[in-house]
This record gives sequence, C-alpha cells and structure tokens, in this order.
Amino acid sequence: MHGGGVVLPVNGGGGVGPGPGDAYSSEITFTVAMSCLMAASGGLIFGYDISITGGLTQMQSFLEAFFPDIIEKMNNASQDEYCIFNSQLLTTFVSSLYLAGMIACLVAGHITRRIGRRNSMLIGASLFLAGSILNCAAANIAMLVVGRVLLGIAVGFTNQSAPVYLAEIAPARWRGAFTSIFHFFLNVGIFVADLVNYRANTIAGWGWRLSLGVGIVPATVILLGAFFIPDSPNSLVLRGKVDAARGSLRRIRGGRNNASVEAELKDIVQAAEEDRRYESGAFRRIVRREYRPHLVMAVAIPVFFELTGMIVVTLFTPLLFYTVGFTSQKAILGSIITDVVSLASIAVAAAVVDRVGRRPLFMVGGGVLLACLVGMAWVFGAQLGADGGKAMPRRYAVAVVALVCVFTAGFGVSWGPLKWIVPSEIYPLEVRSAGQGMSEAISLLLTFAQTQSFLNMLCSFKYGTFAYNAGWVVIMTAFVFFFLPETKGVPIESLREVWARHWYWKRFVKPLPAAAPEPETAAAAKVADGPV
Repeated sequence: MHGGGVVLPVNGGGGVGPGPGDAYSSEITFTVAMSCLMAASGGLIFGYDISITGGLTQMQSFLEAFFPDIIEKMNNASQDEYCIFNSQLLTTFVSSLYLAGMIACLVAGHITRRIGRRNSMLIGASLFLAGSILNCAAANIAMLVVGRVLLGIAVGFTNQSAPVYLAEIAPARWRGAFTSIFHFFLNVGIFVADLVNYRANTIAGWGWRLSLGVGIVPATVILLGAFFIPDSPNSLVLRGKVDAARGSLRRIRGGRNNASVEAELKDIVQAAEEDRRYESGAFRRIVRREYRPHLVMAVAIPVFFELTGMIVVTLFTPLLFYTVGFTSQKAILGSIITDVVSLASIAVAAAVVDRVGRRPLFMVGGGVLLACLVGMAWVFGAQLGADGGKAMPRRYAVAVVALVCVFTAGFGVSWGPLKWIVPSEIYPLEVRSAGQGMSEAISLLLTFAQTQSFLNMLCSFKYGTFAYNAGWVVIMTAFVFFFLPETKGVPIESLREVWARHWYWKRFVKPLPAAAPEPETAAAAKVADGPV
C-alpha cells in the first residue's frame, strides 16, 4: 500500500521470525523513567514560556506598563474587533523567543554532537533560569525582549537534544510513549501558565511580574536534576566513549541481562562506525541522495506542524476568545479549559501510539483538524462579519470555544506528540544531530514568522485565516499517507530497513549488507542443513 512501509518486529511483536532488536531489553527501569521525566521537563518550561505570553498580551497590568496604545484600542467602541491586538511591538516581544531559538538550534546541533545530549540540556536549563529572572525584573521593553532572546536560545538547546535523548534511552517497544512525554510536559507547562495568568490577572500593578517570575521555579529544578541523569549511550559512543556507553546502557536497562546490553551496544557501535566512514560534516551529509527521505522529513514535518495553525491558536487563544466577546478573565479561563482537553488527548496518544502506530493517528488527527478549522472559518465569517463590526451572539461564542477544544483534542492525539516522536527516531546516528537541529530550526523560524504575522493576518484576512490553515491540513494529511512509513516498535538504529522497503524511498535508501555470521552460528547452520 502507498505510504505503508514494513514494520520490523521487536521482542516478538507479531512478525514472522526474529527482527532487529529481539535481543534488546524492553524493561522500564527506575533510571530510564527518571531520566525521561527529567529530559521531558525541558518541554514544561518551553510550554510555560509559549503560553504565558498569550495571557500577558491582554492582561491590564502588563499592557499599562508596556503597551498603553492597546489599552486605548480596547476602550474604543468603534474599534475593529479583529485588529485590537495588531501591534508590531507586541508581536516582537512574543516572537523574539522563536527567532533566537531558530538560530540557536543550528549551533546547538554541532555543540551537542561534541559535548553530548545531557550537557546540552544543562546549557538550556541555565539559560532558561537567566531569561526568567531578567523577564521578571524587566523595567522596559528592551529587558523583556533580551530575556525572551535568552529563553529562545535555551529552547534551541533543549528542543534539539531532549527529544533525541528520550528516543535513544527509551526501550524500542515503548519509544513512542516515552518520546511523547516531552509534548505532554510542554502542555503541562501551558496549563500551569494559564493558571498563573488567571490569578495574576486579578492583581493590579504587578500581576505580570508573577506570571513571568514563576518560570524561575521549573528552570531551577531542571538545572539541578540534569546533573543526575546519565548521558545517552548513543551520544557517548559517537564521542568515542564506548566503556562509558556500556556503563550508561547497563544503568538504563537495569544491568541484569548482560547479553541484551551487549547486543544493543553492538548495534550502536555499528551505527557510529557508519558515521565515521564519512569525512564531511553532518549537515553536508544529510543533503546526499541516500539521506533524501530524512532531509524531506526534516523539512516537511516541522513545516506541516506549524501550518496546522495550532501554535498560533495556543499562543493567542485568550486573544481569540476576547475577540469573540469574552472578558479578559473569562478568556484566560477558556484557555485553561482547552489545556485540560490537550493534556487528556496527549495522554490518550501516549497510551495508543505504540499499539496502533504513528500513521493512523496522523490520519485521524488530520480529519478532526480540517473539520474544526472549516467550522471556525464559518462561525467567524457569519457571526463576526468581514469587518469585525458585529458582536458575536453568546451561543456562537460558546461554539468557538467548543471548536477550539475539539481542534485541540485532534491535534493532541496526532501532530502534537508525533511532531516530537517521528523526527527524534527516523534519523541515522551519523546525521541525527543535523536532522533534529534542522527540524527544530525550521519549526522555530516558522513559529517566529507566524507570531509576527498572525495578528496582522487576523486583522487583514479576517475569518479567511482559518480557511488558509484548513487547506494546508488537506495537503499534509495526503503527504503522510503516501510518504511517511510506519516506525512503531522498530529499534532506532534499525530504521534504515523501513526506508529501504518503502514503495517510494527505496530508490534512495539501500539496505545494509547482511553481517557475516559468527563462526559458531555458521557451523550450526551447516549441521542443520545436513550433509552437502
């Protein structure tokens, strides 16, 4: 079938005969659980910093301190409702994080390859802390923007290293669930930010400082916790530290089954040797013909993720709800409701992603996103009008909240977690840092572009903004159907075979030659075959 791809069984996962990774341990140890939780916590602070701006940008105390012109628009009865928050200075404050993150991602890929995934996360945690302190103490817009830039650099390091770290240390059988924890924590951060904003919005004068200052707490916890987790064995082998990698693997897998540790280490070493066969850098390597599917996915997945419209819906949900007639406090409450829906849907995705696979979730999510975007375009167009001059009836405003909740659920079971799962697992070791860095850089660049342009688009295109995203959802769902193979259950260093058997990508990726059998195995096979 088009887009199918062969899934190689893991630990007797239903296939005929042994598959790669059959000798691997699938035990979930205390070390792997705690390491995954700590690495995924980078998503928590990222989610907090994403969402905190949505509440801040319509918070009275914050606008009075930094954006008094928007207060004037809010109090103007003849103001076009679509254009209240259309301020270039405001979008610069929001989007500076993403531009800094995009640049940092490109640098972080090279640095992470040299110093390891764990140390890269330590750099990110330190910058999260510094940026949060500067934002909380801000006395002018310049301090706000510099603080956001520091947070953006932190995002570049953690988003480049944490998802790959999770994919490398998780047992192959549960890799999807473990990697999705990053997105779950990201949404926990969004939820916490909206709760903080809900309370801070009632504090006159300095409530905005509470919103920005709370980020110091998780940044401190992540910084301290990162010192106690092991680096991934894949990263250690890539840096020539095979003995340290063996120790890390025993710690992660439990150390009770030496044979499974050695089998997994052997595959990691083989992947690292493949890496050393090349003299060129990872970024030059990934543009070669044999890495064509990886290059395409490094570009396509973040582009499509951004074009679902979810990032701007997440960032500007309070502003959307304010636009359709809710008060400032009720708009933040509406965001909290969507956060709960998001967390529930991500939990569902984590529970089923390693059972039903990645592709079915993409298909279901695509259908839900399309229906909701078309619904929002119709409600905004019919009830708010093309000039934003109408007041939206209450029942339709409630319908907008319902559509945003369903949209959030569809995203939470599909593109939300899968945007982190799929890129973190599909790249060969020799281009993994480059692929992940490129993917995150593109994602952050597009987030920057959208946060810079969304409020202007809403002001200019009105309800057509949602129809624009709906068209892209059709395209991305078709792309996944035809070109993304299923990867569930396949060990991360064995995914080459999946690409080599795909109906389209097999013209670019060739399977590795079969390894020569061990002498004892060859002799046993000859006896089993009988006399020649």
